Amino acid sequence: MKQTHTPLSAIALIVLSCLCFTAVDVTVKVLAQRYPVPLIVWARWSVQTLIIVALLAPRMGVGMFRTARLPMQLVRGVVLIGSSICYFAALSLLPLAEVTALNYTSPIIVTLMAAAFLREHLTRPRWAFIAAGFVGMLLIVRPGSDMLTPAAVFAVGAAFLYATFQILTRKLAGEDLMVLLVYPSMVGTAVLSALTPFFFPDNAWHPVVDTAAFLSIGTVGFIGHFLFIRAFRSAAASAIAPFTYVQLVWSTLAGWIVFDTFPDGWTLGGIIVIAGSGVVLTAYERWRASVAQSEPAAVD
Repeated sequence: MKQTHTPLSAIALIVLSCLCFTAVDVTVKVLAQRYPVPLIVWARWSVQTLIIVALLAPRMGVGMFRTARLPMQLVRGVVLIGSSICYFAALSLLPLAEVTALNYTSPIIVTLMAAAFLREHLTRPRWAFIAAGFVGMLLIVRPGSDMLTPAAVFAVGAAFLYATFQILTRKLAGEDLMVLLVYPSMVGTAVLSALTPFFFPDNAWHPVVDTAAFLSIGTVGFIGHFLFIRAFRSAAASAIAPFTYVQLVWSTLAGWIVFDTFPDGWTLGGIIVIAGSGVVLTAYERWRASVAQSEPAAVD
C-alpha cells in the first residue's frame, strides 16, 4: 500500500515559507507608506533575479533561459508582475489579514479556470468549495463595511491574475522547474526597470534602514519560494496543501501586533470559511485518490 504519512519536515517547510511571505507583506506595507508600489515591486523581483542568476548561472549557464514556449513564458511573467503590483497596492491601503484572505480566493478562481481552459471536471464538492469561497469573500467585502472600497478591487484583481499565472504554469508543466522560476523574475525586472525612474520618490532616503528593507523583501521572498518548492517536492501536494492556510494565521497575528488591526467578527468568519473550505476540499480529494488507488484493477 502506498505510504500516506506526511513528513513533519514538509509541514515545517510550509509553515516557515508562509512566515517568510508574511514577513515580506509586513515590510511591503511599511515601505508603501513612503514609497510608490512599482518601486517596491521592482525591488522584490530584481533582488530575487540577482539571487537566482547567481545560484543557477554556474550550473546551468544559458540553459536556464532555454524554453520551447517563449511567448507563454513571457506572458506568464507579465501576469505575475501584474498580480504583485495589485497585491502590494492592496497591502498599502487595506489591513494585512483581509488582503491575505482575499488573495486566498485564487484557488477558487483556479478551479473555475481549470474547468474552462483545461477541461477539468467540476465535481459537486468542487462546486461546494467555489460557493463557500464566494460566501467567505462576501463576508469580508460586504456592503456597508470599510473593506468595500476601490482598494478591494486590487486584492481581488491580484487573486485573479495569480490564478491565471497558475493556469499558465500548468500549461507549461513540461518545462524545467528552474526555467519556470527564472522567467517571471527576469520579465518583472526588465519591465519595471524601465518604469522605476518615473516612480522614484522625492522624500528622504534612509540609506541603511531602507536599503536593508528593500533587499529583504527580495531575499526573504526567494527563501519563502525555495522552502515552498522543497516542501512540495518532499510530500504529496494534497497532503500539505491545507497547511498553506497557516499564512492566514501569520497575517492576522502580524496585523494585530505590528499594525494594531484585528478582523471584526464578519471578516474573521469570512477568513475561516475560505480556509476551512479549502482544507475540507483538499482532504476530500486526497481521500478520493486513496480510495481509487486501493481499488483492485479491473480484469477482462
